[in-house]
Amino acid sequence: MQPEGPAEQIRSMLARIAHLADTGSVEDYVEQFTREAEWNMPANPDRGIPAQVRRGREEIAAGVRERRAAGIQGPGTFTRHVTTAIAVDVTSETTARADAVWTFYVDTTTTPKLSGVGSYADEFELEDERWRLSRRVISRG
Repeated sequence: MQPEGPAEQIRSMLARIAHLADTGSVEDYVEQFTREAEWNMPANPDRGIPAQVRRGREEIAAGVRERRAAGIQGPGTFTRHVTTAIAVDVTSETTARADAVWTFYVDTTTTPKLSGVGSYADEFELEDERWRLSRRVISRG
């Protein structure tokens, strides 16, 4: 059963993205994005990640696979993305925006450590009768 309003559907989808980044399949993760989505991440020298702009599900999936292969995130890495303070603004019947705070934890099975904090500036579109992320700009700090 879908939550009733668009804002609640979007909040649920943002939680799902965080869960899928840590424990889900790459395919299920990228299914949360529009076909032409854009994903922007600044450099993260602490984790050895250069700045990235990925466009479309295939490029976004490639980035996820790279981070998983490097042991940075995903099943078996004992990391967690936490998304909070989500403010959703439904801008039309088919578009919305949200701002959220993220935290990233490592070593979650032993001594969990906060590894990063930042924000998401997200845009959404109604595609194939469900809300999907169409643009994410990630900021650190």
